[in-house]
Amino acid sequence: MTVSFDFTGKAVLVTGGTSGIGLAIADGFRRAGADVTVSGSKASAGDYPDDLSGFAYRGADLRDAAAADALAASFDRLDVLVNNAGMTYRAAEALVPENFETVIDVNLNAVYRLCQRLRPLLAADRGSIVNIASMTSYFGSPRVPGYGASKAAVLQLTKSLAALYAGDGIRVNAIAPGWIETKLTVPVREDEAINRPIMERTPMGRWGQPEEMAGTALFLASGDAAGFVTGVTIPVDGGYSAI
Repeated sequence: MTVSFDFTGKAVLVTGGTSGIGLAIADGFRRAGADVTVSGSKASAGDYPDDLSGFAYRGADLRDAAAADALAASFDRLDVLVNNAGMTYRAAEALVPENFETVIDVNLNAVYRLCQRLRPLLAADRGSIVNIASMTSYFGSPRVPGYGASKAAVLQLTKSLAALYAGDGIRVNAIAPGWIETKLTVPVREDEAINRPIMERTPMGRWGQPEEMAGTALFLASGDAAGFVTGVTIPVDGGYSAI
């Protein structure tokens, strides 16, 4: 990706920025000059297979509200918050009520908690929040109802916080990735019965790459390029949601 935005000196937090879409977005901000912190559930950056040496690292299991609070408290300034951390369960485990609650805790409750805890710092710098929604924000997800419910709520939360935080000078937007090649989507890509109709519905006829989310994140976080943009969710999906 060719960087067209300058975030030199800006402080950025990308939750779940240790792999996939989160890592790609974190790398986009790093290449644009930002000081980027990524969070993950493991104890140290060295516990991940990808090279995270270009980022500061914070360990935070976002299933735990206290851990989310501690993550927020570890910052004394912040310009951009990217709420990317997410999880789901598969097959029968996705239908267990306790697992549904866990998915909501990580994908939704932690997002709101971090936004609220970091609101004063973001307001001080007239910063920006970029949430990561999903195609399941728009369409039913019978195989993973907790994930679908959480991501639909993220879309609505984005609108609500955009209105709530506007007076602080904080813009709140979201990206709704389409079908992207990540570790999370390996089971879908390997199941031809699921993968085939996805590709048939996607006008561009392919899976997206994590790096293709970074440009939209940089745009939404840029006060110069998107200074009058708030409360929107942009699908980056190869046309999947257009049909």
